Parts: sequence; structure tokens; C-alpha cells
Amino acid sequence: AAASRVFAFRDARWAPDPVLEPSAAVRTPQPVPLVIDNGSFQTRAGWASADPAVPAEPLLRFRSLAARSRGARGGAGAETQVGNDLGSPEPLRWLLRSPFDRNVPVQLELQELLFDHVFQRLGVASQGCVDHPIVLTEAVCNPLYSRQMMSELLFECYQVPKVSYGVDSLYSFYHNRRQNWPCSGLVISSGYQCTHILPVLEGRLDAKNCKRINLGGCQAAVYLQRLLQLKYPGHFAAITLSRMEEILHEHSYIAQDYIEELQKWRSPEYYENNMHKMQLPFSNKLLGSTLTSEEKQERRQQQLRRLQELNARRREEKLQLDQERLDRLLYVQELLEDGQMDQFHKALVELNMDSAEELQSYINKLTLSVEQTKQKILQAEVNIEVDVVDSKPETPDLDPLGSEQSLEDVESINEFEPLFAEEQPEVEKPVAAVQPVFNLAEYHQLFLGTERIRAPEIVFQPSLIGEDQAGIAETMQYVLERYPKEQQAVLVQNVFLTGGNTMYPGLKARVQKELLEMRPFQSSFQVHLASSPVLDAWYGARDWAVEYMTREEGWITRKDYEEKGGEYLKEHCASNVYVPIRLPKQAPRTAEALAPSRALASSTGHPCEQA
Repeated sequence: AAASRVFAFRDARWAPDPVLEPSAAVRTPQPVPLVIDNGSFQTRAGWASADPAVPAEPLLRFRSLAARSRGARGGAGAETQVGNDLGSPEPLRWLLRSPFDRNVPVQLELQELLFDHVFQRLGVASQGCVDHPIVLTEAVCNPLYSRQMMSELLFECYQVPKVSYGVDSLYSFYHNRRQNWPCSGLVISSGYQCTHILPVLEGRLDAKNCKRINLGGCQAAVYLQRLLQLKYPGHFAAITLSRMEEILHEHSYIAQDYIEELQKWRSPEYYENNMHKMQLPFSNKLLGSTLTSEEKQERRQQQLRRLQELNARRREEKLQLDQERLDRLLYVQELLEDGQMDQFHKALVELNMDSAEELQSYINKLTLSVEQTKQKILQAEVNIEVDVVDSKPETPDLDPLGSEQSLEDVESINEFEPLFAEEQPEVEKPVAAVQPVFNLAEYHQLFLGTERIRAPEIVFQPSLIGEDQAGIAETMQYVLERYPKEQQAVLVQNVFLTGGNTMYPGLKARVQKELLEMRPFQSSFQVHLASSPVLDAWYGARDWAVEYMTREEGWITRKDYEEKGGEYLKEHCASNVYVPIRLPKQAPRTAEALAPSRALASSTGHPCEQA
């Protein structure tokens, strides 16, 4: 059972998105809408068509990130990679850039890179423009400036015919509607950067009572990373944000009662039964690995060969440079011998020399240097075999001629024989592998106990990370109290959970428990979870695009953009509420108010006349 709770990190690399060939149904009889769920964590894009030949699911899914490389040394320019083309975010963590601030796109040059990636990989073949209508998601109560810049980008840069903006969580609510579902409800949307509480009355968003909590999956991952880095300082660099996101997605859950769950974790038996072990990658090879003498000698010989090749290359380069300089100086000396004094003096000035004696001195030095370099190259070619210091010395032949040795020579050799015996290495025995004193695999494991519930708990208790905000339960109660009791009863009959941060096991039960505590005795409520909290926003936008493809409701045309500005919004069942910019009108100036100023101007006169 203990071995079964050891989980290895996948550390999956992102596969680059292929360039897709759209089917003919995308273009005929007219271009179908292109649906883009522009999320701060992930971008999803695909076609919206009722034709069965067109896939009814997003064809592209990639992280909303871009990284610009610094350029190669060979002169190649900087290259920008987007989404899945990055491979893995961790090596480029400090170069990654996102167009979003919280959940609002503010860096439009980066947003343009994401759009370019979408249009290119989906195979949009129109020349100079994108002739497909665009259905795009935006943040709740999106600032007018952000929508204005987005409309300007789509209409001016891509020449789209029309565009429609909608809220991702309302699209998900629209997609999950059933026959008996009421048109009203309370939508709880928790994403990567923010969590929203959205009241929907009679099918339309009540924007005045929407509330946002600036906490989501990103803050939970950072909090979990800090907890584990404090717990395991020896694995500080290995505890990355990508691995923390993997832990949150697969090993975390929401406690129905946080304090009661912490009391359970105090029990050693409960801890052993519910603790998860995350295995970090490691190498079984010890730092002081034992090598045989033959392997050591071979490694030294390889190093010596590399050094010899490097030194030979440097000597050849030095010889070539010195030879070129010597040829140049000899040519100048020939000018002096031929009597061409003008050219000789010009050459001396170019060489920064004063006299013929200085020239001759440099010629002598370079000639000597060239000869010495040639001798070194020849000597290096002769000495091909290099003696290794640690190699076993061979026993020297004491009598190469076979003559008899004198008694004195034998005695002298016997005196030094012990010294030779000490210097000579012993015959190396096969060394057994060194057994580590501790289990390396266990040392590289992260034990997840209460961290499994601490990180996702921050959306209910932001004070855990020092945030002075209300959690989901308090914000939900605050929103409900802004309505009469009759409308409160209608809203709680359809509490809808959506967003990637609502996929924790136990979240639905926790919201039901919080509602049970805040609602009156014996009152009823219902909590529903989206069928696919991550993709339902795209599915809902596709459903809306197919249904409203031939209508004018909800579509902003190029004519509307030119007449009413980029911040203009046509409302529909899943959109924000349009609040136009109202500039205060200046009161017309009356004749009485203008009289003193005219009198003052006549008395002072024109500045030019006074001059």
C-alpha cells in the first residue's frame, strides 16, 4: 500500500501544434465563425458549424504564453515562440510573457502573437485578412479600454467582418442549461487568476452585483510551492511551478470542514493512509564512483589527446599569423632595397615604425618566433606517445648488454629496492560498488500531507496567504443579501460551478455545506457542477455562434465599429452589460459671461500691437 502511493512527476513536454487543413465546409457556402476562448491560463480555438464534417470541439489548446529568444551568436535574429511551441515553460520561466493582467488582456502586441498563432495553425487561407466572424470571450465587466484595443486589433489588423464578445462563465452556463433549468442562477466561476460570483436574473447578467476575488489557481500553485520549498530546502530548485500545478490538478482536494480535516491529519494512522509521496527525478550514480585503473588511464589519455590537438591548433594559428606579419615586413624591406623611398616611408607610417633599424629588429624577432614555432610543431609530431604519470612503470632493463654485474652494483640495487617497492602501485583488486548509507529514492521524495488541502483552501480563506479579502462563502452571502428574499430563493435554486479551479474533489460538497449554514432553516437549494468546467466555455460559445450565425443580435460589424467606437458592445444572453462612455457636456457660454472677457481683451490689446 505504501509503494502504491508513490507518484512520479510526469514533466510532460508540450508537443508543437501542427498546421491544420480546414475542411471545405468551413468556407462554403459562407465562412463559418471562429470561436476563441481567450483565457488567461489557456487559449482554445475551433470552428462553429452545424455541419458534421466540422469537428465540434476545440482544435487548438495551448498556454497563453509567449517567449522571445535573445538571438543566436551567429547573427540570427530573435525568435518568438508561442504556446505549445515552447516545449516546457521551466527553462524559459524568466522569459515568459503573458498578455494578461489578472484576467484582462492589456499587452496587445502579445495578444496579436496569440492570434497569429491561432490563425496560422487553423489554416486560415484568406489573403491579407481573416474573413471569418470571430466569437471571443472576455472578462466579466471588461474595461472599455481593453475592449476598444481588442476591437481595433481585430478590425484594423485582421479586417474581420464582425465580432461578438461574451463572458466565458456565462457561455458555460448557457451550454449546461437543461429543459427544466431556470433562467436565473448564481454562477461561481473560479479560474487561473480570479474567482467571480455572478448573479443571473431572467437569463441576463446583473452586472451591478457581480463580485470578484483576486485568487485562483495561480496563487494556489505559488502558495504550494512556498510550503514545499520551506519543508524541503534541499530540493529548492526541483520544486517548480509546473510540478505544483500537477500536484494541484491530481492530488489536492477541498475539505468539507477544514478545521476538522486538520484534526484528522494529526492522527499518525490517518497520515500514513492518506499521505502521497511525489518522486523527484534523481540519479543512482554516486559522485565518487569507482573506476578501474584502465578506465582512469584511458580517460587521462583522452584528455591529453584533446590538449595536444588544442595546442597544435593554436601553434598553427600563431605560425600563420607570424608568417603573414613577417611577409609584410619583408615586403616593406624590399621597397627600401629597391630605392622606392616614398612607398617605404608610407609603409613605415602604416606599421607605426620610425626607422629602418626598428623594422629590421621586428623582422629578426618574427623570424626567430617562426623558427621556434616550427620546431615545436615538429617536436609535437615526433612525440606522439605521451607517458601518463599514473600509469604503471615498467621494470627497467638493468643489463641490456648481458654483461655480468659487479658485486657493488648488486648491493647498491638491493639498498634501493625497498624504496622502489613503496613507489610501485599494488595490483588493483576489483572494487565492489559502494552502497549508499541512505535510500536515495526516499531522499528525493516529497511527502504531501496537509499540503493537499492547504493550497486549494485559499479560495475559501484568503487570509492563509495574507490576503485581506473575503472568501467564496462570505462573498456569496454578501451577493445574496443584496436581493429580496424571493429573489434569493430563486438564485440558490441554481448555483452553478464552472472554471478550471472548480475541479477539486469535494468542492461541490463544500459549497453545499456553506449554503446550508447561511440559508434559512428547511429552505432548499441546488448546486450543479459544469459537465466540463474547462471546455464548457468554448462549447457554449460554439452553441451560441451556431444559433445566432444568421442573426444580427450580438454581432458587432465593421460599420458599428467605425460609427460607435471600439468600446461598443452589442449585448446578448452571455455578454457583459454595455455601459457607454458619457462625457459631461460643457454649459454654453452666455453673452453676459463673454462681455467681461471682451472688455479685457479690448483694453489690453493684441500682444503684437503692444510690441
